[in-house]
Amino acid sequence: MTLLALPGPSELWIIALIVLLLFGARKLPDLARAMGSSISQFKRGLKDEEGGDAGIGPESSAPPRVEGGIERPQPTGTKATQKERG
Repeated sequence: MTLLALPGPSELWIIALIVLLLFGARKLPDLARAMGSSISQFKRGLKDEEGGDAGIGPESSAPPRVEGGIERPQPTGTKATQKERG
């Protein structure tokens, strides 16, 4: 009993032919370039996550306010939150 078999060479050729028919020969390089760029950005994001919270500013380190049982983040220095402070 095989659980999940990987496609063989003949199945891969059929899949490649279907992709070629769907997207066309002119769009395939752009599609591959976009896919490679997405993968490299994803890996870069994972590496940044492992590095720590370097991109987070000091505003986010403030403890949240609790109003009526609902946690609300501390206001930052934006104009909208300055109006709320009154």
